[in-house]
Amino acid sequence: MEILRVENLCKTYGTGDARVNALDGVSFSVSKGEFVAIIGPSGSGKSTLLHILGGVDKPTSGKVYMDGKDVYAQNDEQLAIFRRRQVGLIYQFYNLIPVLNVTENMTLPVLMDGQKVNKERLEELLTTLSLKGRENHLPNQLSGGQQQRVSIGRALMNAPAVMLADEPTGNLDSRNSREIIELLKHSNQKYGQTLIVITHDENIALQADRIIAIEDGRIVRDEVIRK
Repeated sequence: MEILRVENLCKTYGTGDARVNALDGVSFSVSKGEFVAIIGPSGSGKSTLLHILGGVDKPTSGKVYMDGKDVYAQNDEQLAIFRRRQVGLIYQFYNLIPVLNVTENMTLPVLMDGQKVNKERLEELLTTLSLKGRENHLPNQLSGGQQQRVSIGRALMNAPAVMLADEPTGNLDSRNSREIIELLKHSNQKYGQTLIVITHDENIALQADRIIAIEDGRIVRDEVIRK
């Protein structure tokens, strides 16, 4: 069952001689529950693509459909709701609020959405992410691996249909990198969430169901690894 479809997506920055085509006619679809790795050299358009999929950056042209709905046919308020409820974004640099503790950082999107925090889900995530006992710690009291776990918990709190991770292990050592990827795979398998990960790490890419390679804003390879 299709959860995401991208049609002829283009993103252009600048004008004239400074014009850059970050994305140039990108089209693909993703099935519900699929784990997709997006690879490519720096500047190939990977992060731009992820931000457009997540409703963070608008395309110059083309369409993004999430669960059959045209994402960018929505107004700004509807788009904000889409970002909070439909997608979970995980960044390389964690993007935690420094004055909020672990629990507050994880539950912030739920509260911003005017929803009640699901205490059972919060406890389950704290346990799964090995953050029990650190609920009241601030980000600067946590290791890099722990901060990334908090960012994963924050992305998972609203039980989004699609998880988008931009180099989620880029700042971590090999042991923490393995643990973070295992956590993402666990979420993918346990909750049936679609997982799209941007990575430079070939070992991570080879764990995905499918690899999409991008160069110069275009898809150059789309390969199913496992079904």
